[in-house]
Amino acid sequence: MPHTYVSDLVHCVFSTKLRRTLIKPEIQSDLWSFLGGIARKNECKALMVGGTENHVHMLLSLPADMSLAKAMQLIKGASSRWMNETHTRDFAWQEGYGAFTVGISQKATTIAYIQSQPEHHRKRSFEEEFIAFLKKHNVEYDPRHVWG
Repeated sequence: MPHTYVSDLVHCVFSTKLRRTLIKPEIQSDLWSFLGGIARKNECKALMVGGTENHVHMLLSLPADMSLAKAMQLIKGASSRWMNETHTRDFAWQEGYGAFTVGISQKATTIAYIQSQPEHHRKRSFEEEFIAFLKKHNVEYDPRHVWG
């Protein structure tokens, strides 16, 4: 799309199905790299990928012609397939995801936050973190349906 200029930074958060601890520390860097590669292959930029044994955070820059829903479908689908083929049986991501816009002035802070996930989760569970994101961004939700 010539002559179209977009700055679309999105902090995406999604967990393993039932928040199972299937992303073992020894495979995390491979998975983070794979997720970044999927993004690149689909003309997105993964500015930072990180997480813990049960969830992932990605700071994505989306191209002008791709919806967030399409990007997440591509990223989650390919990575789920890859995890099942290379690392663990019965791997699946949760249905859905959280996605929160990030202004350019918060880019560095968001990257640092994603990098510090292991330390961060020594004090706060993924469930607590996710609900806090929803509240901070004024996202309406029904607690009965957040965890499916």
